[in-house]
Amino acid sequence: MTNETLNIWTHLLPFWFVTALYVTDIKNDNYSWPMLVYMCTSCVYPLASSCAHTFSSMSKNARHICYFLDYGAVNLFSLGSAIAYSAYTFPDTLVCTTFHNYYVAMAVLNTVLSTGLSCYSRFLEIQKPRLCKVIRVLAFAYPYMWDSLPIFYRLFLFPGESAQNEATSYHQKHMIMTLLASFLYSAHLPERLAPGRFDYIGHSHQLFHVCVILATHMQMEAILLDKTLRKEWLLATSKPFSFSQIAGAILLCIIFSLSNIIYFSAALYRIPKPELHKKET
Repeated sequence: MTNETLNIWTHLLPFWFVTALYVTDIKNDNYSWPMLVYMCTSCVYPLASSCAHTFSSMSKNARHICYFLDYGAVNLFSLGSAIAYSAYTFPDTLVCTTFHNYYVAMAVLNTVLSTGLSCYSRFLEIQKPRLCKVIRVLAFAYPYMWDSLPIFYRLFLFPGESAQNEATSYHQKHMIMTLLASFLYSAHLPERLAPGRFDYIGHSHQLFHVCVILATHMQMEAILLDKTLRKEWLLATSKPFSFSQIAGAILLCIIFSLSNIIYFSAALYRIPKPELHKKET
């Protein structure tokens, strides 16, 4: 039992749950392709997180590389969310607009920038820990804000007739759980109030993991409801994603994110050890 034990299991168990949750006829239902992509990426990020917490203790460089891969998986999930949002959750008035047309393309760019920034932040842990934390939080907050713009518009401005359905409450719950997860990640509560008492069970990163999984569950339910309830309207007013569009976005994200990860991993071996590994935070 270590402080990483529950970090591993709080994401490993949900990975198996999500893997078995959704089945679709891939060949004959291109309307469901964005949902399939979303479900796949929602499996990848908890698995990558679990692996990172498992193997990061192998060496000091392994720790950084494991979390580089973790950051890349989180950003891949961000793109999967954007693809699903674009396909099923956009408010009526934004469907087929310029914003809608370039929404996924910008999400791809955001994932590349976010992976680069979050990886770079690990090089600031020793000399500038506060700046490191700020950059890392911003690296994940910005793609989330971009992905959520159609949800914000839908919840707070003009949802449109087809978007006024049961999914709205799940979108609200998803937003609340995401804000709670962000707060726990940045505040380091409750261990700040009682150092040593939450080393194994109940520290902020474990609670953060739980909140992230709950947020993903709420998001998944919302998207599934939108996909089902708005199908007729969406098929009548917009064209479903083609295979090449989805595959192109995912491949670009993977290629450029892996390029970032390889670059920063190689940089680890060019930095004198005392400068990067004097202490771990």
